[in-house]
Amino acid sequence: MHLLYSDESGTVKDASQIHFVLAGVSLFERQSFWISNELDKIAAKFNPADPNSVELHGNPMFGGKGIWRQYPKADRIAVIKECLNVFALSHKSNKFFACVIKKTLASPRDPVELAFEQLPSRFDHYLMRLHKSGDTHRGIIIFDKSTYETTIQNLATNFRTIGHTWGVLRNLAEVPLFLDSKASRLIQLADLLAYSVFKKYEQNDDQFFSIISNRLDTEGGIIHGLYELI
Repeated sequence: MHLLYSDESGTVKDASQIHFVLAGVSLFERQSFWISNELDKIAAKFNPADPNSVELHGNPMFGGKGIWRQYPKADRIAVIKECLNVFALSHKSNKFFACVIKKTLASPRDPVELAFEQLPSRFDHYLMRLHKSGDTHRGIIIFDKSTYETTIQNLATNFRTIGHTWGVLRNLAEVPLFLDSKASRLIQLADLLAYSVFKKYEQNDDQFFSIISNRLDTEGGIIHGLYELI
């Protein structure tokens, strides 16, 4: 089983933001524990008595919000990079997927809806390639309980029908699931990936994206893991 943990960066209704990003990290099920454990070790540096109280989210870490306010910016940036390197240096089977959408170009469609279509399709394409190589796995997509949960849940209601219409979603075992990011280091990792993509496209800052860009799903020199409407 491969699990795709997904989260977004950028706010659809914020006119000051140009892009919306939905990203996901695909992990073979036995890799999940190792990566979660490594991220727990990083969080424990900031609260050894209660590491679960330390959430690893890109925007508050970079901006110095909440618990991160007490730490210098250079330290906060270093922690983000350390978290990203956990994924970047993990098993080669772990993949990165991202959808970057310039909101004005998506109109009249909802950028969330468009991204939701693209992400599962590309994840499914990856699983299909594995199947054709004799390595068959099913997949499940796990989203953060976010402000877009209702939108995505409504789309997920027709997930199997949509999949049949596209004719490509054949390898997913269930409709998307939803988790509170507070309870999942892997949703937090997905947030960090999405934030890294958002910083690159929105602010032309690739200091985070450059760490993980080579983990985008790629075959034969073609990057399948990145969808751009920009």
